[in-house]
Order: sequence, then C-alpha cells, then structure tokens
Amino acid sequence: MFCFLSSWQGDYIEDFQPLCEVQSDKATIEITSRYKGKVAHVLHVPGDIVKVGETLLKILVDETAFPSASIGDSEITKSLDSAQILVNESASDTAALGNSSNAELLDSDIEKGKRAAVLSTPAVRSLAKQYGIDINEVCGTGKDGRVLKEDVLNFAVKRGIIRNASADNVEQPQGAEGYRVTMEYKSPSEDTILPLRGYQRAMVKSMSLAAKVPHFHYVDEVNCNALVELKTAFQKNNPYPDVKHTFLPILLKSLSMALTKYPSLNSCFKEDSMEVILKGSHNIGVAMATPNGLVVPNIKNAQSLSILEITKELARLQQLASENKLTSEDIAGGTITLSNIGAIGGKFGSPLLNLPEVSIIAIGRIQKVPHFDSNGNVYPASLMTVNVGADHRVLDGATVSRFCNEWKQLIENPELLILHLR
Repeated sequence: MFCFLSSWQGDYIEDFQPLCEVQSDKATIEITSRYKGKVAHVLHVPGDIVKVGETLLKILVDETAFPSASIGDSEITKSLDSAQILVNESASDTAALGNSSNAELLDSDIEKGKRAAVLSTPAVRSLAKQYGIDINEVCGTGKDGRVLKEDVLNFAVKRGIIRNASADNVEQPQGAEGYRVTMEYKSPSEDTILPLRGYQRAMVKSMSLAAKVPHFHYVDEVNCNALVELKTAFQKNNPYPDVKHTFLPILLKSLSMALTKYPSLNSCFKEDSMEVILKGSHNIGVAMATPNGLVVPNIKNAQSLSILEITKELARLQQLASENKLTSEDIAGGTITLSNIGAIGGKFGSPLLNLPEVSIIAIGRIQKVPHFDSNGNVYPASLMTVNVGADHRVLDGATVSRFCNEWKQLIENPELLILHLR
C-alpha cells in the first residue's frame, strides 16, 4: 500500500479521526484512529510503501480509557505506575500496546526532538519540500503554532526563493498522466527519480500483461453532425442546472445498444479453461487521466440506464477520480473500456486491452472537415475517428467490423436509440 499520512508526531488526535490515506493498486482507503491521544512516533513518511499489518505510528493514550482486554490478535498490557499506554496503529487497522517503560522512553525522545513535531498538513510539508525549505525553521501562525501555507510562502519570499507569496507559485499544472510539469523551461542539472505508486504501478502491471496478448485494431470514421445537434439540443433544453451535457454519455448509451447485438465484444477470456464468458451487464469503463495517474472506473449496467442517468454517474466518477477517492467497487467489474483521447487532444490512438476484457475503444476529437456526399458535393462534416482494439484470440476482424458499423449507425442516426427504449 502507498501511504499518505495526515497525522504527525506531536499531534493530538480524537477517536475516529483520520490518520492517513493508503492507496492500493485499485482504490484509496482512509484509516481512522481507534484511540484518543498523542502521536508519539511516526514510522513512515508520505509516499512510503507499507505492507498490510505493518505498524504505521504509535499513539500515547490515557490508561484509564482501557480495560484489560484483547483487541484482534494483540494484547493490551497495563502498568499500575504508568499514566499512559503506547498504542501501535497498523496498516490493517489493528492495535498493539507497549509497556510503560517504552512510553516513558518515547516521551523523553519527544522532548529531545520537539523541533521535529511541527504541526502542519501533508500539503504544507510537501510545499516546503518543493522549495527546499526545512519546515522546522518556519514560524507557524496557525492554531497551536501550526505552520500554514502562507507561512511557507512568506518564508520562501524572505529567503529569495520566490518573488511573491501568491497562490500562483504553489499550484502547478498536472500532466495528463499525473506528472507535475513546470511553466519554466530549464535544463535539468541532475536526474530525477519518480517512484511509481498507486494507479501508476497498476498501469505497469496491467499493460505488461496486455502486451503479451495478440491485438488487432479496427479504425473507422464516424459522422457526428447529428450527435452535435442532439447534444446542443440537450443543453438548450436542460432543466437541471447542475447537469452538463456532453457527447460522451450519448456515445456510451449507443455503445451499449450495439453491444446488445454483438455481445462477444462485452466478454472476458479465461485462458486456463479456454472459455469466453459473455457478460450480462454492460459495465463500461471510462479511462480518466488524474493527478495520480490513469484510472478506469466503470459505469455499471449501462444497458439499464438512461442518457441522463449515465451523465450523472459519469460526473460522479470524474469528481471522485479528481479527488483520488474512487473505491474498489467503482473500478472493479469492467466489461469493456472507452478511452476518450479527444478530450485532451489528438484524433487517433491505438489502445491496449484492459484485461481480462477482450475489447477497448479509443475515440479522437471531433473535427469539422470538408466532406463529399454521394453526388460529389462538398459539405462540412464533424468527423470522429474510432479505433477498436481487440483480443485476436477471441474476436476476428469481421465481427469487430460489423459491431463498429452498428455503433456507427446509432451515432450518425441517434433517433434510432428511441426504437430500443424500454
């Protein structure tokens, strides 16, 4: 698990107060404290990889708050001449208690290292690290001497690191796959090591597996004139001010309609038993670029949802993805993936499968270009490139071509969607 701490040495915490966030390959989980007390020792720093069950931090709590009992596999040990008990908070959310001598030793260590117990949030500590500032040297103006973002910026101004303390110096744009990019173009003086965590580590694993599968790609162009008009009509007659209509929900619904006719593209392959499982639900994954890497949550049972319901669910998933709060339930169970590279830029892409799915689709941006009709007359057309990547162990070119023709017909004639409504 990839660990983000939100409590630091010297902090006082309450019952059920968030201690940290741990990010696995699939989701981000918040661990809360089971005890009220003082953080005595933090065993890991943000960004560390922590094994499940390993101790994250130690908490000093009042002895009177604990009866003699057992918690999980760990015993609570009490000492009659001690006023505090040392609690170990672990990554598996279990607790272990130490003896009174350990607590006393830890208290003396805290007294010796008060400068290390600066109160601040992980974001502020990260900002200080970004500017090469020792946060212990910054005078905090917040409650109980807590170091605020403004304190770090003002300190940086005094040291001549930055010119002014505006927010422009803090917020840096994020790259499409989550890497930080700077607005200044400077030649790097030394190499930088970027450890891959969370979603990025998951991408390494999944793409390494996908590279072993024989792919083929089918490319076609779709006329989106009618799609553009339909989206515009939705937006003009929108009774929901909190709903923003885009092309993607319509594309997702029409994709589900086409999958109903060609279910082999909505399947998974079990290599060990040489079986193909045709999935009953259309759980359409949507690739999203976040500050923490590429993630693919999926819209469950798209075949049973209206375009409006898909719009709302898509907005919910995008919001959670941007906040790094997607759950494993949001990500698991996908049956086919759609990657909208056109939302960032580009008109063509060759996607790799999101195993065990057998198909993935990349769509480019919609471009208005001159087009010829059957009589040779030129007219403006809004064209979108579609690239279907398929597992050639399961699917053949003819099947993918027929599927794409079906989907293309529904996009170019969205009124046909009404025929399939229940």
